[in-house]
Amino acid sequence: MDIARRLSSLVARKLPVRPVGLSNRAVASITFDDFPKSAWTLGGLILARHQIRGTYYTAGGFCGRTMDGITYYDESDLRGLLAAGHEIGCHGYSHQPTPWLATPVLVEDARRNAEFLRPFIGQAESYAFPFGAVSRRTKRFYTPRFASLRGVHPGVNQGRVDLSQLCTISLEARCFSERAVDAAIARIKAKGGWLVFHTHDVSETPSRFGTTPDQLDWTLARVKAAGIGFLPMREALKVALAA
Repeated sequence: MDIARRLSSLVARKLPVRPVGLSNRAVASITFDDFPKSAWTLGGLILARHQIRGTYYTAGGFCGRTMDGITYYDESDLRGLLAAGHEIGCHGYSHQPTPWLATPVLVEDARRNAEFLRPFIGQAESYAFPFGAVSRRTKRFYTPRFASLRGVHPGVNQGRVDLSQLCTISLEARCFSERAVDAAIARIKAKGGWLVFHTHDVSETPSRFGTTPDQLDWTLARVKAAGIGFLPMREALKVALAA
């Protein structure tokens, strides 16, 4: 399945659905997928120290649950995020790879997550594909529903991009690279663009999809030292598109 997911995502990358040209302004975003409670209780503290607001992509079906040893957010966490000025994005309700779901199932899943989020934010503006699994069909399905769609294809968003499959730099401990972060910063500094980071939990002993506090802290400090500001995805989008 992992090979099929990667192939689907790579093919989708060649077939843009919402191509746009970005400005030469530089902006960054930090995003958390799913999201584990530690992304807020620990990750949120690190963001606050740097005076940075991020985007938390929320899977409604994870609310208040503990699975595979990971405790996920609850409703009080959502309220805390909003009070601190962070963005709540959409990550699907059931958190299933979208290319393998029939369109009627996508419709129902989107309805359930919208219903779950409505008491908190009304309508989410930003979406991230669960597992980074993307197909052109699912890009076409979600594009009218959100201002931006984010995958996990590695890279920076610069020049002509597809708002239906934005690239990102992973901060996951298993593949974290200071060299990759510095290279991405250098590219954005030189020609402008939108630098998006993603991770999941934040812990001294993170899951294979998570990040350590030191890695998150180092990355945020490095980007800010380069003179690049952080904004949640919905606000960064406006900066990235500004003439």
